[in-house]
Amino acid sequence: MTSSNLERRFVPGLAAAVAASMGSAGPARAQEAPDLGQIAELIQWGGVTASLPVLVLAYLAIRVVENFGDRLGERFTSYRPTIQKIQTTVRFLIYLVTLVVVTGLSIRLDSTALTVIGGALAFAVGFALRDLVASVIAGVTIMFDRPFQVGDRVSYGGEYGDIVKIGLRSVRMNTLDHNMITIPNNRIFTDVPSSGNYGLLEMQVPMDFFIGVDQDVARASAIVREACLTSPYVFLERAVPIFVKQEIVEDYLAIRIKARPYVFDCRYEKRFETDVHLRVIEAFRAHSIHPPAVLHRSFARHALAARDGEGS
Repeated sequence: MTSSNLERRFVPGLAAAVAASMGSAGPARAQEAPDLGQIAELIQWGGVTASLPVLVLAYLAIRVVENFGDRLGERFTSYRPTIQKIQTTVRFLIYLVTLVVVTGLSIRLDSTALTVIGGALAFAVGFALRDLVASVIAGVTIMFDRPFQVGDRVSYGGEYGDIVKIGLRSVRMNTLDHNMITIPNNRIFTDVPSSGNYGLLEMQVPMDFFIGVDQDVARASAIVREACLTSPYVFLERAVPIFVKQEIVEDYLAIRIKARPYVFDCRYEKRFETDVHLRVIEAFRAHSIHPPAVLHRSFARHALAARDGEGS
């Protein structure tokens, strides 16, 4: 076979292969923006007008659900977490149904429409809505994985308070300072939320009390336990464990008494904590139990010996 025959047979094939490789590399380039004219042709303008009453009805339905749920939660306090969960689920379903109905009325859903819509969505997600889509995906994750629930007292996003709403884009929290803050859902991928009650009304409230190493630890522990059990905010169906540990606090050798009582409603956490601390401070003063202090070894030795002598 001569060289001219080889050129006639293989050169066209090589050219075709190069053209095919260039065509396959096309998708690797930046995606072009969708044709707005094609999108406009797919919109049913009469359906857009018909969608307006649907949006108004959806808005009114959401307001009714929120107001009705809030009133039920105030009237039936013991069932408030369950009512808030149902309220969140119904609101989410209204959003979903409204989106489906409005899309069906406003857009001609044929093969061409699906192709154009898919290209437009891919373009928007890639260049404009990355954070929003991440928040929506995180919102769905929160709804199914449930790291916390509506009504929980949570530490999340560097804030601490009660979760009042879980949406597709963000979580709303009412802090203890009564500040309503909005946290994007995509923070769930980087932060570690901590729920104090996780769907329950009662919640554990850890409290620390410090006394000197030369004080009566047994009496101080009994005072702390009694103050927790006699508080009007305590949840008596849970035990009140008391833990004692010797440690150094601000260069002082001290005895730490940690109590772990439960408050009957997480909304009264700080009231419970304040009530117990006031009771303990008053009782410590009445029984001459003092806070940590710098003690010389000789003085501490004599104080301990004197206390042991009184006990014997």
